[in-house]
Amino acid sequence: MKTLERISQFVGNTFAVWVLLFTVLAFLYPSWFVGIAPYIVPLLGIIMFGMGLTLSTADFKEVFKRPKEVLLGVLAQFVIMPLLGFGLAVGLRLPPEVAVGVILVGCCPGGTASNVMTYLARGDVALSVAITSVSTLLAPLATPGLILLFASQWVPVDALGLFWSIVKVVIIPIALGLIVKMLFKRQAEAGVKALPLISVVAIVAIVAAVVAGSKESIASSGLMIFAVVVLHNLIGLALGYLIAKLFKLNLSKQKALSIEVGMQNSGLGAAIAAAHFSPLSAVPSALFSVWHNISGPIIATLFGRMKDPD
Repeated sequence: MKTLERISQFVGNTFAVWVLLFTVLAFLYPSWFVGIAPYIVPLLGIIMFGMGLTLSTADFKEVFKRPKEVLLGVLAQFVIMPLLGFGLAVGLRLPPEVAVGVILVGCCPGGTASNVMTYLARGDVALSVAITSVSTLLAPLATPGLILLFASQWVPVDALGLFWSIVKVVIIPIALGLIVKMLFKRQAEAGVKALPLISVVAIVAIVAAVVAGSKESIASSGLMIFAVVVLHNLIGLALGYLIAKLFKLNLSKQKALSIEVGMQNSGLGAAIAAAHFSPLSAVPSALFSVWHNISGPIIATLFGRMKDPD
């Protein structure tokens, strides 16, 4: 078990390397990875089950301790990124499938990677976890509603179908994880040590499957999509920070809000796109996963050097 824990920690700490490596391999040798595509949704379910295992009552108590800060973070998450996605799609006149993919990833809740980056940035981790938890639980309603609002001018949007997909791939696995943790606390706590390894393998597999299935589209428009994804992420990080500053939150909370707003659950975006739209619509989510594993550590390092004025 100790060996597995060390391997898990190593793989978790080198997450960005594995994502980049397998993205390149999937692009060069797509036949190796296209067979993973039917398993994208189950793989995300495994990640969400792991999230359920890590949640505790303390995470939800935090919501009631400071509801205004959590509400601000959740609102910023579900307002800034969808609006940014829509603005980029319209302003840059993106092709319909790409526009939907950019908007879709913007409408997703925060991912657990944001909690890790907040920790590395010396931000308010408890606030970060609370915002991620609440935005994830609201996702079955918020994400389909926002996609319907912003993306329906490009493609038909089945909001009810999206709702049930998110319930099945997010809410049910998280609930099962919570139940398993309550019933088998000691075993669950031991199993959590292997979660970084499982999560990295699952995310890498999802990204590789999307890239392999969209090689031709990426070859022709991948740089354009990547540039849009970078803009989306960086502007989101900046606006999240400015909103927190505007509401006079302290520096650690500004860091948490910035990272929560800028980093999405791109695995969920890829799964939704693959199931309800098209392979090309999943590409922005896949590239977002690649990029935020580059931008996340950079912003965490920069934030980590910042200190509250005396």
